[in-house]
Amino acid sequence: MEVKNIGRRKLVNKIWEMLFFLCTIIGMVFLVILLWRVISVGAKHLNWKFLTSVASTKPAQAGVMTALMGSVWIGLLTAIISFPLGIGSAIYLYEYAPRNRVTDFISLNISNLAGVPSIVYGMLGLSLFATWMKLGTTLITGALTLSLLILPVIITSSFEALKTVPDSLRQNALALGVTKWQMITGVVLPFAIPNIITGCILAISRGFGEAAPLIVAGAVNLVRKVPTGLLSKYTVLPIQIYDWAGRPQAEFQEIASTGIIVLMIIILTFNGIATLIRIRYGRRYE
Repeated sequence: MEVKNIGRRKLVNKIWEMLFFLCTIIGMVFLVILLWRVISVGAKHLNWKFLTSVASTKPAQAGVMTALMGSVWIGLLTAIISFPLGIGSAIYLYEYAPRNRVTDFISLNISNLAGVPSIVYGMLGLSLFATWMKLGTTLITGALTLSLLILPVIITSSFEALKTVPDSLRQNALALGVTKWQMITGVVLPFAIPNIITGCILAISRGFGEAAPLIVAGAVNLVRKVPTGLLSKYTVLPIQIYDWAGRPQAEFQEIASTGIIVLMIIILTFNGIATLIRIRYGRRYE
């Protein structure tokens, strides 16, 4: 009887293994088809003129300069706002906050906020920043809205990174007579910084590819001028791609694929930089 049960468990395990492998293959096939479709259609329009031309109602003259610079502005402002707030919140929750039900409740709800649909943050940004704070549908409104979107991700990933630091390192540092802040900056953060950086870059990459919250918060489809300040009108690459893909002309749909290629290159570059930084810091503090 025992031999039959072992054989049955092995068979069930093999079936599930093959099923999961098949799901992975199906996903990879669709991904390859999608990438091939985008690259084959859009690569022929990828040139310097496309990158340096502003938006236009004529597909032959349209480019991504305004959307690209808008994305750069939004990305930098969002990082400046969200990184200190997110990492600081994680440090407080793990290192300073008392371990009680209130702290557990706050941590649980921060984790839940990471799963809220992005369009909800767009509605919050429109009502809070654009209307109540009277910032209008400007660049700073978009950056603050995206900061709300990625803050839960940054806090959660930074919190988990701090948990990986052995308590023995904290106790040894405090035993040497340093203050708690010196222990955090000299021992905890250097040990956790690779994972913190990874979480921050993944969060900003998510924000870089978002369109729904910025559309709700007031970003426009067609902008002919590059943003010059915090109160400028703006658009970003995902919104520009969405606008082109929705137009009936085939030429606009082709350059939408080109815009997707540009967006993918930027996001992959960010992830590559994050990986290099993580490897460098990981080797330094091993």
